[in-house]
Amino acid sequence: MPQKAIPDEGRLEMAAQAALPNVDGGGRDGGKIAANIMHFARVLRAAGLPVGPGKVLDGFRAVETVGLGNREDFYWTLHAVFVNRRDQREIFDQAFHIFWRNPQLLERMSALILPTLIDPDKPPEEAEEINRRLAEALKGDQPDEGDDGGGEEEDPEVTVDAVMTWSAREVLQDMDFEKMSGEELDQAKRAIARMRLPIMEVPTRRFRRDAAGARIDMRATLRSALRSGGGSIPLQYRKRRRRHPPLVVLCDISGSMSRYSRMILHFMHAITNDRDRVHTFLFGTRLTNVTRYLRYKDVDDALDRVADAVDDWSGGTRIGHSLHDFNLKWSRRALSQGAVVLLITDGLDRDAAEGLEDEIVRLHKSCRRLIWLNPLLRYDRYEPKSLGARALLPHVDDFRSVHNLQSLSQLAEALTRPSTDDTMIRRMLEAAA
Repeated sequence: MPQKAIPDEGRLEMAAQAALPNVDGGGRDGGKIAANIMHFARVLRAAGLPVGPGKVLDGFRAVETVGLGNREDFYWTLHAVFVNRRDQREIFDQAFHIFWRNPQLLERMSALILPTLIDPDKPPEEAEEINRRLAEALKGDQPDEGDDGGGEEEDPEVTVDAVMTWSAREVLQDMDFEKMSGEELDQAKRAIARMRLPIMEVPTRRFRRDAAGARIDMRATLRSALRSGGGSIPLQYRKRRRRHPPLVVLCDISGSMSRYSRMILHFMHAITNDRDRVHTFLFGTRLTNVTRYLRYKDVDDALDRVADAVDDWSGGTRIGHSLHDFNLKWSRRALSQGAVVLLITDGLDRDAAEGLEDEIVRLHKSCRRLIWLNPLLRYDRYEPKSLGARALLPHVDDFRSVHNLQSLSQLAEALTRPSTDDTMIRRMLEAAA
């Protein structure tokens, strides 16, 4: 989800000097620590951590309170401010030790790639792998190096034989959203924007005229007979109208779903602008209807409006409470005419699945088809051990993963088929039992 822009450096640095008046001892280099903390926050933000101006100011105040007497205290002070989820610890730890170990390190990282950050004297199994988004963030902050007049020769062009190798597009299809770099995420977003969702068409109660229809249209036949003067009665035929059912998307935006929910929002924008009767709801601790915001043609404008409308990004998850609000306030409007429901969540519920089973049963009975999309299913040994997952699994018609472009393409194919194979669901239920 796009973050609010950090204020310009001048305004934030003035706030830093006000928050840290004495942290540097009032020397001629006073204010450097505040500027470095601000620069460090921008690196973390570029690496994917949700670091906004409020957290930067909190970091200034925390450092002022704790002081700079001990490096370990300084580490945990910034850790307490900038890290709020378990999966952010590795990125923060690597960024801290790279950024604060040597202030000139960024200037020397002109060709920052993975092998340059691994000590060649260490065995491969002991070398620590740096996060790709962190490497890209550090590389993006370094100044451009111009020609220093040294007359160094350019490296010769290297030609790589690509026989029996995977293309970049194929690799991108199978790559997890969580492991993509910034450039790969941009490519994935462009691929998602071109996706179409061919939901199967179902017959309705209304009819339309058709020469090859199986039923006689009595009204049209009588009108035709009156026009011909009654000498002959040409029979007119009709058949049922067919159209795709409404699509309802319920997407989890809690902290554990942060990276995937951002990409899924691009997918929901693409399908909302591709067809009618698409209803989108986001939930964390509360339910928010964002259908009208996703109808804007420009994806950046649409997601900015969604960001302004939703207040519980990257927080906890109350699945049962959110489904109760949907069933109570929106189900009669959104689930008409046999809607297909996509429930996108990892099943981790802060309320220990309180009331969840009753609400998912009601939701399942109100829709034509209920499909649960869980990014945790990308693991081969995944088992529904959480209470939320155990409550959801017996009442869904299909259980699929949603963690890369290929899984989204498979979802589009699955929605064109009226029947599903519940082998995986039965296997999961047996494992949970």
